[in-house]
Amino acid sequence: MSKPAAASPFRYQHSSNFPELLEQLRLSLAVTTYQAGKLMIVRSAGGKLSTLLRSLERPMGIAMNAEFDRMVVGTRRMVWTLRSAPEIAPQLEPAGRHDACFVPRLAHVTGNMQGHEIAVLDNEIWIVNTSFSCLCVLDDDGDYCFEPQWKPPFIDRLAGEDRCHLNGLAAEGNRVRYVTAMGETNTPQGWRDGKVTGGVIIDVESDEIVTRGLCMPHSPRVHDGHLYVLDSGRGLLCEVDRKNGERTTIASLPGYARGLAIHGRLAFVGLSQIREKDLFGGLPIAEQYGDEERKCGVCAVDLDSGKIVAFLYFEAGTTEIFDLCVLPEMRWPAVVGFQDEALDGIMIAPKGAWAPGVELPVPREKH
Repeated sequence: MSKPAAASPFRYQHSSNFPELLEQLRLSLAVTTYQAGKLMIVRSAGGKLSTLLRSLERPMGIAMNAEFDRMVVGTRRMVWTLRSAPEIAPQLEPAGRHDACFVPRLAHVTGNMQGHEIAVLDNEIWIVNTSFSCLCVLDDDGDYCFEPQWKPPFIDRLAGEDRCHLNGLAAEGNRVRYVTAMGETNTPQGWRDGKVTGGVIIDVESDEIVTRGLCMPHSPRVHDGHLYVLDSGRGLLCEVDRKNGERTTIASLPGYARGLAIHGRLAFVGLSQIREKDLFGGLPIAEQYGDEERKCGVCAVDLDSGKIVAFLYFEAGTTEIFDLCVLPEMRWPAVVGFQDEALDGIMIAPKGAWAPGVELPVPREKH
């Protein structure tokens, strides 16, 4: 096992091959933990792991667009867009180390709609609006906090009551195809009573239930035509037959499974320790593993064998992970933080704007 310096606020251990795995795959990971209020970039160079931390208010869903030049992070009452700025990366210290850089650019105020997972589809931001039990998009003009697009067929109206705990989404192509909910309930927080077996996956196109009987499911994903989901309360990574709903367990994991990113035949799965007895008490994962046995961190699972091939477990700093995504071909990316003085000097304008003699565009008319 390898451990970081004791001065780190996040203390962790990892399998000896976790840094090597990231380097071989030529990628890093972006991870959110709302408990600690951090966006974390997990990266490796020279066989050594690094965790870059940036503070946000209760960050949850995180997503990249298809071009991997925009990162979107949902927080307690805002959705932040960070743009890739590759021209900035070489200027960051230490010189020559960074191969990518993300800079905060836009913020959309949503209010506390309990936004969970996010997807960027055709450059439109889709969010699972858990409080109002619907899928929504953001209004580009800024007139509205959100614009509802779809709700489960058993929800009779939109109300900020978290009726079914809609939480995860799976995109296929440029559309949302599946969502997860913790119950088929239509009353304020009605899902809580049946949390152990009430979880479902819903086909957004047909409004039909794909599979039932899940325990607090999260993170549905479509990869290579296959549907995967985390049966979170049981600590399972599963594949779901899209035709008949039958589930096959791929891996059993030592924690509450939430947050899933698939790269090739590897699945990176987030794990949480779930210490809140009022909500998580009575779950199979809590009965299978004691408080000190459940892990918080990230496991790399081989989809073919179901084996955990590498892991990163946190021992201090956080006990939960919400979401994660893969950053391919970004081996040592940076994220410029809101409190970072470097942000003061980052001025990005259209190409040619700084060239001598360039005519500026005609000012826009004021209405």
